[in-house]
Amino acid sequence: MNAEQAPDTDLSLTFDDNRLASLVFGLYDQNLAHIERKLGLQITANGNHVVIKGPPTVAEQARHVLESLYEQVREGTTITTGEVDGAIEESTLQGSLFPVSDDFRPAERAAPGRATFEQITTRKRGSVKARNVTQDAYLRVLRRHEMVFAEGPAGTGKTWLAVGHAVQLMEQGVVERLVLSRPAVEAGERLGFLPGDVKEKVDPYLRPVYDALYDFMEARHVERGLATGVIEIAPLAFMRGRTLTNAVVLLDEAQNTTSMQMKMFLTRLGEGSRMIITGDPSQIDLPPGQKSGLVEAVRVLEGVEGIGHVRFRDVDVVRHPLVRRIVHAYDEESARLAGTQAIKRGDSSAW
Repeated sequence: MNAEQAPDTDLSLTFDDNRLASLVFGLYDQNLAHIERKLGLQITANGNHVVIKGPPTVAEQARHVLESLYEQVREGTTITTGEVDGAIEESTLQGSLFPVSDDFRPAERAAPGRATFEQITTRKRGSVKARNVTQDAYLRVLRRHEMVFAEGPAGTGKTWLAVGHAVQLMEQGVVERLVLSRPAVEAGERLGFLPGDVKEKVDPYLRPVYDALYDFMEARHVERGLATGVIEIAPLAFMRGRTLTNAVVLLDEAQNTTSMQMKMFLTRLGEGSRMIITGDPSQIDLPPGQKSGLVEAVRVLEGVEGIGHVRFRDVDVVRHPLVRRIVHAYDEESARLAGTQAIKRGDSSAW
């Protein structure tokens, strides 16, 4: 009898702390309901005790998920749907190798038998664990390489995790400061037309990075860092001629850099520094006919020692599930249009 034909089993699980168990289960047991929907089984809770009913292998997986979430709560993590999804995906990989992807070179694949995702730890946020295979690979690439390119759609966590990794390196004393940059394409890099000083001019473009920064650091520490220069806002247009040492340098929305800007930025890397370049090649806002510096750099620097590259896809979106479906729909539409244009070119050539 195979696993699909095996009769359902009742698996009991009791947690030590009622309060922590209630945080795992969620308001009105919403986290348990989410696990039920994702794994296709039944979970009944009574106080700190749960009974899981379903196929033996799936019930065992649900047990691993609940135990993992309980440990996260014990460490101070607030459990959201995202944490539940991450625990479910991690549980499917326990006791086996991670799936092999062409986007990761052999050295960046998970070691045989390793069954837990990578995590980053900051003073404010505590431990934050990767929620899927690609995020896990991303954190490992960030740890091993001095320069990392991360490309993919919005909502995959590429910028958020990069900021968290940067804060972790600062708090560990690996680097001394954090430099944030982003091309101001909408203003044509003519930042002088915006009111205020340099920080105020570029703030609107770096809002997503700021949001991530406040997620991982106390507000007072962020403000102090900005005041003392430990955290620096550096408009891309103003970075020419600098050498950035002992710093984590993050370039967000890199798909909107030109080839010249990207080369200039990459050559700012100094001793003891790390660079993280993130962007979405499907959302290029450059004028027609202008080549994206991110797309070119990923191609030109492929295989260069010391440089890591991770590509996120629509299945890696960790925001609201609807965001993943939206990204997927747009990707399908782009593929359809590309196919239609190819057919039209073929028809015209036939004439």
